[in-house]
Amino acid sequence: MRRLLPAPGPLDDAALEDDAALEDDAALADAYRLPAGRSVRVNFVVSLDGAITVEGRSEGLGSLGDQRVFRLLRALADVVLVGHGTAAGEGYRPVAADSAVGRLRRELGRPPVAPIAVVSRRASLAPGDRLAVAPTLLVTCAAADPGRRAALAAAGVDVLVCGDDDVDLPTALDLLADRGLEQVLCEGGPSLLAAALEAGVVDELDLTLAPALVGGEARLLPGRLADVVRPRLVQLLEDDGVLLTRYAVGRSPTIRTTSP
Repeated sequence: MRRLLPAPGPLDDAALEDDAALEDDAALADAYRLPAGRSVRVNFVVSLDGAITVEGRSEGLGSLGDQRVFRLLRALADVVLVGHGTAAGEGYRPVAADSAVGRLRRELGRPPVAPIAVVSRRASLAPGDRLAVAPTLLVTCAAADPGRRAALAAAGVDVLVCGDDDVDLPTALDLLADRGLEQVLCEGGPSLLAAALEAGVVDELDLTLAPALVGGEARLLPGRLADVVRPRLVQLLEDDGVLLTRYAVGRSPTIRTTSP
């Protein structure tokens, strides 16, 4: 893996297929670590023609380098924010202490477990789902079925009611921060990304550009935004033809783009 921007040069020579290398990779962690305080970072892998899945799954676009960054971003985050549709479609499960991410979090001096916050206007997470356990959070609204909300709370899910008829993302982020979950990693899907951009809460967009043309698949954004968003490129890495980008978005002047 090599850095193209800023300060071009090799980033490291770790073996990407080796989990131990992931845990020892201080250089990559320094390339992505954020300053203390609140932030919302969005992470996606996308094809050259804008597709985010192959046959409904993002793994068809992934690479070893992308997986490496995916795990690292989870290791650096306080909480993973994801829409229910993406969580269900991608087979999300809790971040366990003995997983590759959990071990990496421990190596980085972080708590080994990170909660998943599932966003669902209808509280679609069901009791008995593998995510319907502590420390999962459900981000929903008052219009969601109160019986479903109560059942999820009884199962150990921390239910956050944010808004009346739809999820209010700024309120959700405030409630997460109140719980000490300040650095948020959003992993989609497209509707959640669009809502976050419209709400003006995105600080950073991390896009992995896969050298693939897919066509006919789900796109990064499902429709037109009210206003054009113009992110600023602050970091560019390359790994075996895959481009790993970091863009500053909107209100974020504090992204650190060089190693300390």
